[in-house]
Amino acid sequence: MALSRRTLLGLAAGVPVSAALAACGSSGPGKSGGATYWYLNGQPQEGVRASAVEAFNKAHPKEQIKDTTYQNDAYKTKIKTSIGAGRAPTVIWGWGGGTLRTYVEAGQVEDLTPWFEEHPEIKKGLFPSSFGAATVDGKIYAMPCETVQPIILYYNRKVFEQVGVKPPQSWGDIMALVPRFNAKGIAPFALGGQSRWTNMMWLEFLFDRIGGSEVFQAVIEGEKDAWSNPAAITALAKVQELVKAQGFVKGFSSITADSNADQALLYTGRAAMMLHGAWSYGIQQADGGDFVSSGGLGYMTFPPVEGGKGDLSDTVGNPAQYLSISSKASAEQKKTAKDFFATGVLQDAEVKKWIDNGSVPIRLGTEKLLAASKSADFLKFTYDLASKAKVFAQSWDQALSPTAAETLLDNIVKLFQLSISPQQFAANLNAVTAK
Repeated sequence: MALSRRTLLGLAAGVPVSAALAACGSSGPGKSGGATYWYLNGQPQEGVRASAVEAFNKAHPKEQIKDTTYQNDAYKTKIKTSIGAGRAPTVIWGWGGGTLRTYVEAGQVEDLTPWFEEHPEIKKGLFPSSFGAATVDGKIYAMPCETVQPIILYYNRKVFEQVGVKPPQSWGDIMALVPRFNAKGIAPFALGGQSRWTNMMWLEFLFDRIGGSEVFQAVIEGEKDAWSNPAAITALAKVQELVKAQGFVKGFSSITADSNADQALLYTGRAAMMLHGAWSYGIQQADGGDFVSSGGLGYMTFPPVEGGKGDLSDTVGNPAQYLSISSKASAEQKKTAKDFFATGVLQDAEVKKWIDNGSVPIRLGTEKLLAASKSADFLKFTYDLASKAKVFAQSWDQALSPTAAETLLDNIVKLFQLSISPQQFAANLNAVTAK
């Protein structure tokens, strides 16, 4: 679910020197001076975020925002400790959901409900589905921003043609393709398994396709033994079958998503397929030479599992990204942040940049711009997937509390390394999610 993280995470070499220095040298925000804003680095997303800040600062000489960037995994640690220590940036970038709930319960972020009531046109201009993960107990604590990012099954069309096979239409097809690609020395699936959340995407879809959206909903609601649902156990077993069949690239446990090494496996043809977020398209386009422009990248939603109850329109991922305001910020900083939300977020120039990067912004009414883009087919696919989904589930590690999410990610690694059984996985998760 979730950014990359779930936003594009660039190679270290792609990070501007100033941003790299800022991330290393920042001593944390104080209460005086302008507003502060931290977000993820990596191109092309970082450039869009930076230019939105630059445009706002230019238009508001008396209200300045100082931005600092971090790599995905480093950011998650830094933001958690800074908020806990009362030294959060003014504007807190995140994925909403369970993490936002913990901030709310600790009184660390502003209630934006009154602000949205004063600015109804802002709320009306965004995807309605983006507000679920911004809402805690009926109140809005974050401004949805950026793009909608469902998880997509990508494949390398050239490799499929070379091996003489077609994209999978079912789980059975996936399992049948594995030995075909392995026989040719091509990894069936790229996977940055060291990043943990990448493995999670497999379980998110298998739970849904086998048992329907209710299976994980029971976990969110804290139902006793929700992880032991027979559909959940079946899903956990199926992913281990795929691991045992050598469905993933050799050494996947030591590949990181932050380095984009998993992405490179797909566009260089060393892997045939990859389950990843909508942001992957922009990476393939930016880093893959003519791979995307020559029609090499195929994409589809996750196929059905034989006998499963899931609705094929269901998807999972990030309904948006989210900006909250630190309750510890000064009145002046809070005002600057709210002015940024009103006049600096998802303005026309930013919307155009997201579309140019192969992303679907969460602003309503962009259909014509999407249709005119060089990535029109992919953007329409993403827009339809997100807007027509009967259920758009939030990434699990964002939907759960940070404590439960950490247990989830640790156990997912063990599951993929075949060091725990589906039943042990379920027992370990039941212990941290049941109310």
